[in-house]
Amino acid sequence: MENSENLIIKLIYVLVAFSEVYGRYYRNLERFNIYTNGVIYTVDPKADSWHSNPVQAMVVNYHTGYIEYIGNNGDAMDYYTELSKTFDLKGKTVLPGFHDVHMHPLEAMTKLGGGCSIPKQTPPEDIKYAISQCKPTNDAPGWILGHGHSIEFILDHIENEGRPPKEIIDEIINTHPVILMDETSHSVWVNSMALKKARITKDTKNNPGGIIMKDLETGEPNGILFENAGNEIMDIAIASFGNQDAANYDALSNALWELKKNGITSICDARTYWKRNHHTTWKRVCDNNELTVRTVLGLWAYPSMHDTEQIQKLKDLHTNDYNSNKCFLKINEIKVYSDGIVDSTTAAMLEPYAKNLHLPGLVENIGMNYFTQDRLQKYFEQLPKFDFHIHAIGDRGVQEVLNAIEKTKEINGSRHRMTHLEIVNKRDIPRFKELGVIADFQVTGEFTLPGETRAPIIHSVGEDRAKDFIPVKSVADTGAVVTLSSDWDVSSLNPFISIQHATQRDQQSVSVKSAIEMRTVNAAYAMRQENEVGYLGRGMAADFIVVDKDILKIPVHEIGFTKVVQTVLQGQTIYQLDKK
Repeated sequence: MENSENLIIKLIYVLVAFSEVYGRYYRNLERFNIYTNGVIYTVDPKADSWHSNPVQAMVVNYHTGYIEYIGNNGDAMDYYTELSKTFDLKGKTVLPGFHDVHMHPLEAMTKLGGGCSIPKQTPPEDIKYAISQCKPTNDAPGWILGHGHSIEFILDHIENEGRPPKEIIDEIINTHPVILMDETSHSVWVNSMALKKARITKDTKNNPGGIIMKDLETGEPNGILFENAGNEIMDIAIASFGNQDAANYDALSNALWELKKNGITSICDARTYWKRNHHTTWKRVCDNNELTVRTVLGLWAYPSMHDTEQIQKLKDLHTNDYNSNKCFLKINEIKVYSDGIVDSTTAAMLEPYAKNLHLPGLVENIGMNYFTQDRLQKYFEQLPKFDFHIHAIGDRGVQEVLNAIEKTKEINGSRHRMTHLEIVNKRDIPRFKELGVIADFQVTGEFTLPGETRAPIIHSVGEDRAKDFIPVKSVADTGAVVTLSSDWDVSSLNPFISIQHATQRDQQSVSVKSAIEMRTVNAAYAMRQENEVGYLGRGMAADFIVVDKDILKIPVHEIGFTKVVQTVLQGQTIYQLDKK
């Protein structure tokens, strides 16, 4: 019996010794990228003090792209093998790769929208020279397209009894139909030829989600098309373009470069026009192994399309594992608009606007709906596999969306996300947390800062409703999941500007720590990838950035000038700042 026990003990020693030898041999076959001497902020949600206790080092498995270790330099170097590489960060700051859950990358870089740029913040009579420089492009010889003007200046022109805006363009260009999209993309300014091409007359009624602005005396369309009416005339123009697919591909390729240069490793395309084949462009980029960002597409819900047909089409387009997950593309969100915007009095309000533009169909002057509460509820019920990304700006629009979610919340355990949320009734602030709705805000644009917004917003909705414009802190204080995004190219893509501005909003300011979390861990949750990315920790994918400033230590007003030195996606460097 004693001999048997001794034999077993000897066998155990042999096995332990063998496993140690084999382990060392196997470890030497592995390759690790070892980053040392950094100021690494993990943003780990399990460590509330991550902002005051950065770590020094991180070890990334080169073959898998996952983090093996994060901590101190000494323990990190224990992972060194003959195949490993070390990278001295020399005190630079490391953060998780940023998320941007509301942007329009293909639209931002496309040439299909026209290369003609119209100055913003300028009265329409003063930009005639800029319009005269607009020319047809090779892709669209039959149309002249441009963009960039400020709709509020045209509305002021109309309120002050200026001539119909279409006549300003007619005076300059009467040989081609012209479409000029405003800087927010929520309206277009067209000439008479464009109206004729679209068959828009004084008798044309508004389609769902759109408004044809008309002269108060003659009833004739005056050349301003709001919301979906603008989208529909743009669809007519784009349908005539040659080589759309190539233009879309080039636009997306250029957008991907901008994303990685800005340290953005995960995004949501917030309006994938599937009738314009935007989704197939993303698929082609994925198939060609050129997709350098984790992407969720938000399929556009067309307001004028028949519900039964559209719902079936959206179901057919859904996928969580395109190309067997060989790239980072998912098609599992739907982008839908509840209402319009405040400047044009199309955002849905509970009480009438302080100003009245006398828009056709808006008798009560409380804005409009793209999708009503009942219609939203129908889509939520019939498309349970999707998370919805819902544009809601006015307090009525916000309330109606929350009502529709409340009535369908138990159906699918959704992570619906509401975006913009510029004017929110105080009674609805706690409902985001109660209903599990993600609140997404954009504060990058200068117009979102308190000093910049007060006058035009007060002019539209009055002092009381303008007081807590874009209530980031109020919603965050309830414990709701809050994210920050850019709405690129309405505003700058630079994530550091949004972080800086989030801390400069008077009573609606948040801390730098909270703003970073809104761009990382919170946004990862919104994209259903919180177990993969969003913070830096063992077992997480190595999506991270190296930057030239410690944004948790420098003065707040300097954060927006931070530069990305390196962007890493799944352990692979996809961007490196040119040291020249």
